[in-house]
Amino acid sequence: MQTTSRRLSWGWGVSLFFLAQLCNCAHEAVELPMTDTLVVQSDQWLPFRSTLYLNSSSSINETETTPGDIPVQGLAKLTQIQVDGVTWTVHEDLSQRDGPIVFVSPDGKQEVFPKNSEASFFKENPKYPRNAGLKMSDIGMALKDLLADNLLKDGEPIEEKVAAIIPPLGSLRPGAAGAPASWTHFIGNVQANDNAPVFGYGSTKQYHPIQKFPVKSSSTRWEGYVGGWMPAVRKIHPVSNTEFTELILFGDVDAKDPFIIQSWHRTASMKNGKITQVVYAHTYPEFGPYRKGPSPEEFYTALFRFGRYWNKHVGDVSALTLPDQSWVDFTKHAFAKELMVRAGGIYPKYGAIDRDYYGSEYDGFQDIFTSSLAANLDWGRFKMAHDVIENYFEMFVSDSGDVNMRGPEVAQFGMTLSLLAKYAKYTGDIALLEKYKKKIVATAQGLVELQNEALKLPTTNPGHGLIHGWSESDACLKGDPDVYWKPYFANSAFSVRGLRDISSLSLFKSESTEWLRRADQLLNRTVASMKQSILTDRKPAYLPPLPGTKKTVRESMATDKPSSQDWPHRLYAELVHAAVLPADLANHALDTMREYGVTSLGVTANVGGPNPYTRDLLGFISYGHAYGLILQDRVDEYILFMYSHRYHVHSRGAWKAAEVSGLNGDPGTFCIPAQMTIPNVVRWALVLEHPDDDMIYLGRAVPRAWLDTGKLISIKQAPTRWGAVNYSIRLDKSTNTVKVKVQFAKGAPKDAEVKLRVPKGKKIQSITVDGQPAQLQPNESVLLGLAGGIKEINVEAKLG
Repeated sequence: MQTTSRRLSWGWGVSLFFLAQLCNCAHEAVELPMTDTLVVQSDQWLPFRSTLYLNSSSSINETETTPGDIPVQGLAKLTQIQVDGVTWTVHEDLSQRDGPIVFVSPDGKQEVFPKNSEASFFKENPKYPRNAGLKMSDIGMALKDLLADNLLKDGEPIEEKVAAIIPPLGSLRPGAAGAPASWTHFIGNVQANDNAPVFGYGSTKQYHPIQKFPVKSSSTRWEGYVGGWMPAVRKIHPVSNTEFTELILFGDVDAKDPFIIQSWHRTASMKNGKITQVVYAHTYPEFGPYRKGPSPEEFYTALFRFGRYWNKHVGDVSALTLPDQSWVDFTKHAFAKELMVRAGGIYPKYGAIDRDYYGSEYDGFQDIFTSSLAANLDWGRFKMAHDVIENYFEMFVSDSGDVNMRGPEVAQFGMTLSLLAKYAKYTGDIALLEKYKKKIVATAQGLVELQNEALKLPTTNPGHGLIHGWSESDACLKGDPDVYWKPYFANSAFSVRGLRDISSLSLFKSESTEWLRRADQLLNRTVASMKQSILTDRKPAYLPPLPGTKKTVRESMATDKPSSQDWPHRLYAELVHAAVLPADLANHALDTMREYGVTSLGVTANVGGPNPYTRDLLGFISYGHAYGLILQDRVDEYILFMYSHRYHVHSRGAWKAAEVSGLNGDPGTFCIPAQMTIPNVVRWALVLEHPDDDMIYLGRAVPRAWLDTGKLISIKQAPTRWGAVNYSIRLDKSTNTVKVKVQFAKGAPKDAEVKLRVPKGKKIQSITVDGQPAQLQPNESVLLGLAGGIKEINVEAKLG
């Protein structure tokens, strides 16, 4: 679907709808006088880095409360606040543009809110020219992914180059044809049923700081957050190299309104390391004696509570450490966005603001459910995963297994079954699945019935034995939806995955024998049909997404009106995501995607007709493509996917994910499944389970460049079906040794692969595992047998 939705809170219920009286009053900003404590001199000033293309966020841990995290001597002392009887002094580092706000208690404990920012504008990098020096018309019209070929020609792609060669999402000049939508962020909280859009300058629909700060919105605006990953919006409008206007705003976490988003605002002029003017506001402008503006103390108290609130709601994410803190913040931020998007933190919505994608017609979209469940499980957010399952099966799944949404998608039924099994294995919570056993069985039986229908077809029919049905939800909106009721290979592949995984649970032991027989039968038929369907007359040989066709995707879409091969991006991404194909077919599918117009910048393309002006990327669904790449050990391509998705599917600094994004700085339309992609991709790069074998892959896609920094790369308490896993890797430059540590909290799989992707120009001279010599495999890994209840592994590789 290239479509969406929004929210409705559990706690409020239908009886509270009368509270949603909407007021369209215009409200103006109010300026508060600066107090003496807010005008603080600074001895140092780092010039505004106007030439910097990308500025990653602070490496400070945002919520550590250990004493002495940051020396506060020399920091501006802003004010003091009281929270729960404790006095906190508020400091801010004004010597640098991204200096943190630091709360310090009398006993030296700190609550640190780092600031980050990225350039939302495009400035061509002379080292890495736009479009890698290629013509856009060639990029858009070519079958091959020319940009991916360019970025991968020397092996692992260069992160800076990937980011630099394409304008940032939403950077298209305002007023130009196709220019970005005016809202750049949204703010909210968990308990509300709506969000508030934030516009370019930093205003909302209720408060306009520009009225007190008449500086025009800069074309070189920087976007970011306060609190690292937390959803406190930060905008920087530069005036000169030493002067800028900074706006900070965030949703009021204590507000109880079911729909109105109360908000806190700080607008400040910064010059030469000083705050020269500041205005604080809450939601609306002042209005005589009725509505007074907040004091600085009220604002900072709200910010302090905001930090504790969001740590409570997202504090269960597996701890991640990476050389560039922005990747940590980026990954964790997705879960905060999801909580704001979901009504009351639970009820599903596809978008955030716009009627398209926030309308109720999208609420039951299966991809919202599966993308959320996949990401939350991978990062240990089991309570959220429980609530997502409970909500979906209560409100959107019928006793017949049908979903309360206009266009069900066959493969997503299989993915649902697979994720339910994963939930049970990760959490041990069988009770939740038992509660919905009737609906789960009906979901599986629906796939069996679709297989039965296919088996009734003549054996001469290309679709014999293959599951027919819609792959894409939007098929239901077409004039003749039967055109899309086809035996797509992805339908059968994910049905195999779902039936196989759900059968592994003892809860379904009475059904499992038949389901496994069906899965084996279906897989055999799928593999045979795929091999028979390869178009060997094409160079390279072409693997179509369904049997019985002699046309490639582009040929069919150009000549067949309508084409049963519409939405091929989903057809291929789900096919490799199911991970049931033998390696030769899985790799052939991945090769076909890259050679025949189904990728852009190494990410799944949003395939339409060839376009000389762009080659769109697909934000959601595409994580299946990434999963296929890493399972087949195509690591350089996987890393390109990770970089391209971050820098060209998300807006810079605001980290707003687009359902579809182009190559010219257009904005795209936000959807939450696209936002949940990077959490999956980062997790798999570090800790990845084989979907069937008793095998775990550790560090399979750690970029060489990250390891070359010499900084720690680690994830703690990464959930797996064997229990939690800790993994870390670091290059000790003093000894030229790569050190890997793996810890298993409960149990370990039979086998493990530890990847050692050493920096370019380095070679491994020797390897030890727990002090014993080990052999390096051709794919730069060490294979380990883990029999005997192993709890910890230490691998060291001496480099030369």
